[in-house]
Amino acid sequence: MIVAAALPLVAEYGAAVTTAQIARAAGIGEATIFRAFKDKEEVLGACTAEAMDPSHVLRELASISLDQPLADRLTEAAEAMRAHLARMGAVAGALHASGHRRERSPAARTSDSRETSMRATRDALTELVEPDRAALRLPPERVASIFLGMLFTQLHFGAEGADADPVEFVDVLLHGTLNQPGSGT
Repeated sequence: MIVAAALPLVAEYGAAVTTAQIARAAGIGEATIFRAFKDKEEVLGACTAEAMDPSHVLRELASISLDQPLADRLTEAAEAMRAHLARMGAVAGALHASGHRRERSPAARTSDSRETSMRATRDALTELVEPDRAALRLPPERVASIFLGMLFTQLHFGAEGADADPVEFVDVLLHGTLNQPGSGT
């Protein structure tokens, strides 16, 4: 409950958020925060961990109906992934912009948690594509990897691409950019 209340405040204020603000947002007394957390740094760490946790987006991906057409499934997946990445970026960006520098241990830097998260996300996307395996030129695993690569590239390079319509994104993934197949050869 404390972390859920703190997340939007951390995304807005970064490390400048106060425990009093968090307590008000959570509807609790400030002392209650310190019963659950050693200090504000620990609250910020819990918020960062929550923002980076892929379990929410994995649940969203798993809830997408496989009865829908592939383009609709992938559009929903793109929207869920964008929301997850936006939340991660908002929290990390606000903390960084406010001067927060949390020292990570060498073990944390070499952890495979990021790879594990990416693998789980790729697997969830593969499951969304799998029902259409026979209609695809590439295996579902490869389509899922390309989907992630395009999505991350689109969000990373340029504000124009970050605002692109998810329907357009999926259309380019599934049908390319040529007007007619074979017209660019």
